[in-house]
Amino acid sequence: MTPLTDEHRQLVFDYFFELTSEHETAEAERLLATNRQAAELHLALKASLSPLDSLEPEACPDELAEGTIRRLKEQAEAEFGPARLEELLAAERSRGVTIRIPFLRNWGEVVAVAAVIVLILSGLFPAVGMMRQKQWQARCGQRLGGIYHGVSDYLADYDGMLPTVSVAQDAPWWKVGYQGRENHSNTRRAWLLVRQRYVQPSLFLCPARTVDRQVDVESLDVDQYNDFPGRAYIHFSIRVRPPQEAEPGLVQRRVLMADLNPLCESLPTDHSSRPSIELCKELLRSNSRNHDSRGQNLLLYDGSVEFVRVRRSRLSDDDIYTLQGMSCGSMVKGREYPSSDTDTFLAP
Repeated sequence: MTPLTDEHRQLVFDYFFELTSEHETAEAERLLATNRQAAELHLALKASLSPLDSLEPEACPDELAEGTIRRLKEQAEAEFGPARLEELLAAERSRGVTIRIPFLRNWGEVVAVAAVIVLILSGLFPAVGMMRQKQWQARCGQRLGGIYHGVSDYLADYDGMLPTVSVAQDAPWWKVGYQGRENHSNTRRAWLLVRQRYVQPSLFLCPARTVDRQVDVESLDVDQYNDFPGRAYIHFSIRVRPPQEAEPGLVQRRVLMADLNPLCESLPTDHSSRPSIELCKELLRSNSRNHDSRGQNLLLYDGSVEFVRVRRSRLSDDDIYTLQGMSCGSMVKGREYPSSDTDTFLAP
């Protein structure tokens, strides 16, 4: 029998929690049918978590769940010490994956057992972290899909034309949060969707992105702003359109939006500054930080969303985060625009 690899365990976890794509689902079912260890792992998951099926589902914020797991681990390390905790987890590994659960008499016992299950499984299988990443990817993709829905409604009301603002030939595209009359930010077209109530501002926040502080979008008076209040209010980059180009709706085979361009992490917050970013190998190959540089979600003009681990879509080999012709040593000043409609550049 072929040994069960970490990749196989990851696949079984994703399949159990219904996080697999259609292709991965078929692959998981083949694995369960041909590999006894995979089948036992799947059964162990079912047996371990089946007592929770009788509970009425209630919404539990992801931040609360993650915080609970983190506190459990911290408490265990404080009580036993990291070395002792590793010994206990090693002992659990040696017993196999089956977790026996006694009769649960009240909600407190259910929560306690569920917490222990999560703690043990996280020690047994580091792939649990990968599962969480896929959840964030899916939630991020759903938000991009929600934005697309708003774009579609806008198109229906404006004769098939995308949101547009007047842009001067050499206008800067990087000044997110600038509230002056001039259109000096590439995000102003997206802000029209918010200001005219086609898209909720919360949809422009990637749930996977780790930020120093949470912004309050629920109480935001959008009518008081000409643009997003600041870069912290939008975690996605939008296609930069040349000032002379009149874009007639969603007919092109292009990327409309994606997780934040790595270049944007280096842009100044002071709108009186003049950015000057020299491209290096790292900036030319880095993925978006939204998903810990593992990849980025792309929203295409047909409304589909795909997560890619490279800086291009299935539509072309064009780097979505730089202009064509840029290379190591090229300077980004924040006033560059694509020279052709085949050059996809997403910012800021």
